[in-house]
Amino acid sequence: MALVTRATRMLEQAKAVFTLHRYDYDAEADSIGLAAAAALGVEPACVFKTLMVLADGKPACVIAPSDHEVSMKKAAAALGAKSATMMKPADAERVAGYKVGGISPFGQTRRVAVVLDASASAWQAIYLNGGQRGLQVLVSPGDVLRVLGAKLADITAQA
Repeated sequence: MALVTRATRMLEQAKAVFTLHRYDYDAEADSIGLAAAAALGVEPACVFKTLMVLADGKPACVIAPSDHEVSMKKAAAALGAKSATMMKPADAERVAGYKVGGISPFGQTRRVAVVLDASASAWQAIYLNGGQRGLQVLVSPGDVLRVLGAKLADITAQA
């Protein structure tokens, strides 16, 4: 497994502090984020999933805890859109430039609006995909916001 990806290069160029964490990727897992949390031995709430959405037809990225569902209504509002829907996997791969299961918010081939769930601010650092299956980066929420120019908003559905 390569430890240098477009995601890690973007983080390095932005002078973000991060660490890499490898794990055995399970393509059959119901939830990649939950499987990553279990493999890394960390709380699922600090492992964030990267989802590609269409907000009023425009590609965008939402980052939420792996143990929560994203509210498309809240995500749309945070993105200044009337509606949001999940992108089809093939479209997500094309826009992000990564394979599903390895989509990182960092180093995507196309710059899109990004929203990070507000729960990230409760953590000193969160895990995000590092740009390939089985690779996570541990990075501060502040660096996520700074490097991606992301917006912080409550985008998860009520339990």
